[in-house]
Amino acid sequence: MNYISETAIIGEGTQIGLNTIVEEDVKIGKNCKIGHNVIIYKGTKIGNNVRIDDNTVIGKQPMKSKRSAISKGGIYPPPIIGNEVIIGTSVIIYAGTKIDDGCLIADAASIRENVAIGKLTIVGKGVSIENNVSIGKKVKLELGCYITALSTIEDYVFIAPMVTTTNDNFMGRTEERKKYFKGVTIKKGGRVGANSTILPGITIFEDGVVAAGSIVTHDIPQREIWAGTPAKFFKKVPIEQLLENQGENF
Repeated sequence: MNYISETAIIGEGTQIGLNTIVEEDVKIGKNCKIGHNVIIYKGTKIGNNVRIDDNTVIGKQPMKSKRSAISKGGIYPPPIIGNEVIIGTSVIIYAGTKIDDGCLIADAASIRENVAIGKLTIVGKGVSIENNVSIGKKVKLELGCYITALSTIEDYVFIAPMVTTTNDNFMGRTEERKKYFKGVTIKKGGRVGANSTILPGITIFEDGVVAAGSIVTHDIPQREIWAGTPAKFFKKVPIEQLLENQGENF
């Protein structure tokens, strides 16, 4: 049996599955498909032609432990989901999140509070995006990668499976460390190979490449490939691989 608030606005042609909860002041656009056992929290705005699969939660407020280092607690505004977004099974999207048109959020992904995701970005299966992260358009975050809090991922970035980003050089214990929290920055067209680890505060500049399995301890200059543990300069990115040579429809 469903619960749909009397104040919720459901667009024409939208289908809602069984055991789904749609709370107060939710707005769902036209021709959406909402699966079974979905929870959509108060005030959430969802565009047209959106698909949300079974067991997904949209608009959850964050939890804050007494020992949380970055989470500030408090109440965040409802999330905003654009048009033609596809959201898979068992996804959790927190309050304070904005997902632009045409994105795909695959099964079991988790997107924390105060995250912005640009148009046509793909968030792969099991990806975790922590709080206070900005992600650009046409980004690909592959299976199981971890985007740490306070990070910036610009347009056309590719992050391969199981990549780990970090924001704390001190790994806890002292209050002093909180002054130095800093996520990673990956500039436009940057690429990171599978199973790489990027240390706190690192910048990968435009069209920079990290080879698979690398540990990145220094900034990666523009248009260079770095590899190894720790990563070191390997060679320049081939001209045909540069973002500027990929055509208008890339």
